[in-house]
Amino acid sequence: MSFLSDLKTLYQVTMRPIRGSDHGSRMENFYGGQAEAYDEFRRKMLKGRDEVYGRIDAPADGVWVDMGGGTASNLEYLGASIARLKKIYVVDLAGSMLAVARRRAERHGWTNVETVEADVTTFRPAEGAADVVTFSYSLTMVPDWFAALENARAILKPGGQISVVDFYVSRKHPAECRRRHGWLARSFWPIYFATNNVFPSPDHIPYLERRFTTIRLTEGTTRFPYQFRLPVPYYTFLGRKP
Repeated sequence: MSFLSDLKTLYQVTMRPIRGSDHGSRMENFYGGQAEAYDEFRRKMLKGRDEVYGRIDAPADGVWVDMGGGTASNLEYLGASIARLKKIYVVDLAGSMLAVARRRAERHGWTNVETVEADVTTFRPAEGAADVVTFSYSLTMVPDWFAALENARAILKPGGQISVVDFYVSRKHPAECRRRHGWLARSFWPIYFATNNVFPSPDHIPYLERRFTTIRLTEGTTRFPYQFRLPVPYYTFLGRKP
């Protein structure tokens, strides 16, 4: 990935206005100009994906739904275990990203991967239920993220696993065992991300812990390339439907 390509992507992310009459058109407008360069640029900043995808035990003959899966680059973290799955649905509203996903699936020979241009708050797999549902830096881009998580819970089989990795900010008074971010982080990051229709929330973690049985939860920070070097908070959650 060249420096000039990085700068083009950086412009798309930070400077270019996002237009569209609905959420789907806004997503396509945002990602359309950066789909081809998306993976290499985001690899420098989207931390924790290898950790959460690598920890999920892909069930034999199971169904996996990657909500907001974009270019399907997350599936590469599954390694050889991807062949054990009956079906993997990569669900996204940005058609340009899904086009990259289809080329990736063809290149890897993933015949069990299907891309679906659909809303993650309403998508249902043809099989009726899923063994695994994942969100990788996509939940913060869903206006009604409550509905997205409730849909994930609805389609998961009892005992099925859910995994989320995303940006967030803490509550002013989080649970005793959770990180507390200062006023600057809690105020600055929601304003900064909102220009890209990304909304880090203090309520993701508490909501996930209430609706699912927690297997593993981590909190960390990353940094953005070529931009100010403030630490950006993110979390990883792995849970199970009771």
